[in-house]
Amino acid sequence: MTRILPHLQRDDTPHFVTFNTHGRWLLPLPARTIALDSCRHDHGRTMHLHIAVIMPDHVHLIFTPLVDYDRGRIYPLSQILWAIKSASAHRINKVMERLGAVWQEEYFDTAIRRSDSLDQKIEYVRQNPVRAGLVATPEDYQWSWEAPRPRAASALKIPPQ
Repeated sequence: MTRILPHLQRDDTPHFVTFNTHGRWLLPLPARTIALDSCRHDHGRTMHLHIAVIMPDHVHLIFTPLVDYDRGRIYPLSQILWAIKSASAHRINKVMERLGAVWQEEYFDTAIRRSDSLDQKIEYVRQNPVRAGLVATPEDYQWSWEAPRPRAASALKIPPQ
């Protein structure tokens, strides 16, 4: 029986989402690249992707759903994740010459509360490959992507007049 988890979407709020491979299958290296490409595909279309990290058997994302102006609503989490998981599964199965499920149906999500620091959550995701012992630094991990973040106002240098 499939477990159905509650999914609570908040408008104009970053969401931290994790989904696992089916049966905790270890993604071969080409499959990780496909998964990362699929996560990035709709950045700026259906969501603003803050960060994506493809681990050997799961994926971490932080993104903010965007407005679907044609329908007058925010893009649903379920639609965003279905697009990522479906596209990547088809491409992975084709490249790996295999059939069957790539991803578990369910995903875990949480809205990042205003009191939480988005930067701290992004850093937590960035450090996941380091904590798992896959690399020494986040920058060494090939299957990670992060959107450029605006610099803090205090870091901006204003030239003297």
